[in-house]
Amino acid sequence: MERSKRAWCTGIVLLTGALVLIVVSLNTGTVRLSTQELWHTLLGSGTPDSKIVLLEYRLPRIAITVLAGIGLGVAGSVLQAVSRNSLADPGIVGLHAGAAFGLIVFVSFFRTMEGPSSLLIPLFTFVGGTAIALLIFILAYDRYKGLMPIRLILVGIAMEAGFSAATLFLSLKLDPDTYAFAARWLAGSVWGRDWINVAALLPWIVVLVPYIYSRSRTLDIFALGDDIATGMGNSVTLSRIGLLAAAVALSCASVSMAGGIGFIGLIAPHIARRLVGPMHRHNLPISALIGTTILVASDTIGRSIFHPNAIPAGIVVAGVGAPFFLYLLLKSKS
Repeated sequence: MERSKRAWCTGIVLLTGALVLIVVSLNTGTVRLSTQELWHTLLGSGTPDSKIVLLEYRLPRIAITVLAGIGLGVAGSVLQAVSRNSLADPGIVGLHAGAAFGLIVFVSFFRTMEGPSSLLIPLFTFVGGTAIALLIFILAYDRYKGLMPIRLILVGIAMEAGFSAATLFLSLKLDPDTYAFAARWLAGSVWGRDWINVAALLPWIVVLVPYIYSRSRTLDIFALGDDIATGMGNSVTLSRIGLLAAAVALSCASVSMAGGIGFIGLIAPHIARRLVGPMHRHNLPISALIGTTILVASDTIGRSIFHPNAIPAGIVVAGVGAPFFLYLLLKSKS
């Protein structure tokens, strides 16, 4: 009861903070809008210029960062539970490299990021992420011990290096404009700035996040070890595959529209566990809110502090995430 109350209070505080950040982000950019103009435009009575700036540029971008933050935070929490490794992250285990490979294949054939074709981008990144996940599964699987968590991480790191090299090779064959886009995407630039991009990402979040939350108890059982989980009547390998597939899809769909942003899946679950404890019915929603807060804040900082030369949100996240990763690595050795 006490943990539930704490989780609710923490969630309300984080949600309030995220909403404040969203309001700040709505008024961040080259064109400044007064608070009055902002609210009038949101209510439908703004000027034509303010409607273009707010409704056709900033709101879709912010919606992408909110959805991608949720997806990356939840995916990271699932990967850490499935692998029983607190250093697991969609980027570190190679899923983002697979998504990047899928994106490069897409732009090599379609040469466009806009219009109805953009609805296919999450599918291509999902296929790329699934391909690397299958390779990781095959190489990390032991016929007697099942899917081995430690081997899962090590194989993932190796796959990440291999797919990154293949992505770089294919990107060198792109025309200059497409290559420039790919480079910005790989750096973590939030490029989804149209409502069709939001429509491409939204179904993945709406379907997969509730599914993962419904398996909160299974994620809790993984922490007890495979032998105990099996003794409690759980099919460990099948459950791990199902949740891993959901995490792959969630992560790949998120980065397909937000760019190759790493470390959110590492940071968000750690902070969530510190705030509300290890039970996933509590820390999954908190991980989602923290992921959203980090990504919205990073995108806003990249667009405002370094204006007019905006920097990708992925660079801002990495500036915090890399030292945090080193801290966790050193802490795990002590």
